[in-house]
Amino acid sequence: MKNNTINKKEIDKFSKIASEWWDPHGKFKPLHKFNPVRIKYIKDNSIKHFKIKSLKQPLKKLKILDIGCGGGLLSEPMSRLGAEVTGIDASQENINIAKIHSLEKKLKIKYICSSPEKLNTKDKFDIILNMEIVEHVDDVNLFIKNCAKFLKKDGIMYIATLNKTLKSYIFAIIGAEYILRWLPIGTHDWQKFVKPKELIDYAEYNSMKVKKIDGVVFNPLSNTWNINDDKSVNYIALFKKN
Repeated sequence: MKNNTINKKEIDKFSKIASEWWDPHGKFKPLHKFNPVRIKYIKDNSIKHFKIKSLKQPLKKLKILDIGCGGGLLSEPMSRLGAEVTGIDASQENINIAKIHSLEKKLKIKYICSSPEKLNTKDKFDIILNMEIVEHVDDVNLFIKNCAKFLKKDGIMYIATLNKTLKSYIFAIIGAEYILRWLPIGTHDWQKFVKPKELIDYAEYNSMKVKKIDGVVFNPLSNTWNINDDKSVNYIALFKKN
C-alpha cells in the first residue's frame, strides 16, 4: 500500500535552486510578487474564522503548519503576525536556507525536513498551509489525508494551486515558463494540475468542508496579483475540519 507522496524529481528540481529563495529577482520572483496577496488572504480569513478582535499580531496563540515551506517565504510573515509556526519541506536544502534566513531575521520558527506522512509530532494545528504544493506531489488524496490528521477540530486549511484548464496550460506553462521566462522551464506539469471540484472531493473524503474558493489573477498593468472570481488558472481554497 502506497504511503509516500514525495516525488523525488520535484524535490530535486527545487533543491537545485534553493539558494535563490530570498532573491526577489531570482528564480522565485513570481512567488515574491504573489506573496502579498497570499499573506493578506490568510490573515483576513483567519481573523474572520477565529473571530479575532485584536489586530496587533492577530495570529498570536495560533499554531500554523506550513507544508512545503520552501525557503520560508510564508512562514516568516506568519511568524511576524504572531503565530507559532512550524515549516516542513521534503528538501533539506530548502530547510537549510529557511533556518539560516529566520535566524538572520531573529524569528522563532521550527523548521523540519519532512513530508506530512513522515512528520513525527503529536502537535495539532489551528491552520495548515498547503500553498503551491499539491501540484508537485505524487498522490493528492493521500497527501491531503496525511495533512488533515494534523489539523485541530474546527481548524482550517488553505490550499493554493493551479486549475487544469486550457487557459492554465497557455498562461502558466507556455506563457510563464517559455515566453516570459518567469519560471524555469519544467517547473510545472499540466497533468498534475488539480480542478477545484477534484480538490473539494479530496478534502471532503478526508473530513474537511470547503468554506470558500477564490481565483488569484495577475494584473499586467499594475504588475500585481489580485483575488477575484476567475479560477481558470490560479485559485486558493479554504477548508474547515469537520
